[in-house]
Amino acid sequence: MAQRHERDLIDVRPDERFDEARLQQYLSGRLHGAEAEMTVSQFGGGKANLTYLLRFGESLEYVLRRPPLGTYAPSAHDMGRENRVLSVLHEAFPYAPKVFHYCQDEAIIGAPFVIMERCRGVVIRESMPARFSADAKAPQLMSQALVDTLAAFHAVDYAALGLSELGRPEGFVKRQVEGWWRRWQAAMLDEIPQLDEIYRWLTQQLPATSSHSLVHNDYKLDNTMFDADDPSRVVAILDWDMCTLGDPLSDVGTLLTYWTGPDDRPAVRAIGSMPAGDHDFFSRKQILQRYAERSGRDISNIRFYHVLGIFRLLVILQQIYIRYVRGYTQDERFARLNVSVSALADWAFEIMESED
Repeated sequence: MAQRHERDLIDVRPDERFDEARLQQYLSGRLHGAEAEMTVSQFGGGKANLTYLLRFGESLEYVLRRPPLGTYAPSAHDMGRENRVLSVLHEAFPYAPKVFHYCQDEAIIGAPFVIMERCRGVVIRESMPARFSADAKAPQLMSQALVDTLAAFHAVDYAALGLSELGRPEGFVKRQVEGWWRRWQAAMLDEIPQLDEIYRWLTQQLPATSSHSLVHNDYKLDNTMFDADDPSRVVAILDWDMCTLGDPLSDVGTLLTYWTGPDDRPAVRAIGSMPAGDHDFFSRKQILQRYAERSGRDISNIRFYHVLGIFRLLVILQQIYIRYVRGYTQDERFARLNVSVSALADWAFEIMESED
């Protein structure tokens, strides 16, 4: 990942601090400029991986990313995977940040971590920056750029970058369904009968995959950084720790899941990280039309991928919620994620029963 916008910077949360002196001692001689005085702040917007800004001296800056506190699935929050991908992806996909160092030694800050470049731009979450609010075309331009960048990513020749062993594309979708079901069972606190039915529907609707590509696995608006002065220009795509090889339509399903519109019920809009109000972003249908045009892919079975995206998100939120319940994090944003999990289950049922 690159960095978040300046407005996201906060003092490091007390329970998410690490030994800064030990980190700097380790980095000295391993990272350019790390001998200068170091200050640390935190990007406060994310809900899973922890992201910090390291500033050395007056102007040299890097971003450090590490997994969240507490337990998590071995395949999730994989800093080694993120390092492997970002070490080469920028050669063919200019929106991938460059990585400068990877550390597997958990003794340094308590977990493996990567250090990468700090890109500058703006990340859109619950509100539009003033510059974009004044531009009536900004939401449409951002929507278009977001979809076009995804199509470009899916067209990357991963074999030419030496990433053919990044994952096993055959059987990817089935493994996704089974893997997220196992994670749900591991993180479940209370029975939600709907989950059994969602899982059963997904297993019965498994599509035949016609093509494979790199898959980001968390592609959404707030993992995208835009030029602060140009809403049509993407600067960076963030959060690469789950990148693999698989079915590109799973990324489209993820994007649809996090995307919200004015007709969505409040519980669904609350889950998405998008600006509230009357902003003229693409509709989900427009997203699909644009992606089909830019990628040339058949999206007739997209309902399956949308339900899979919702299923995946509710499991992720449950995993975050259980970390909060077990005291691994004191971040009060997570105290009512169980409500969001139930709302997502309801939404998945709506999509399953729809005729579109």
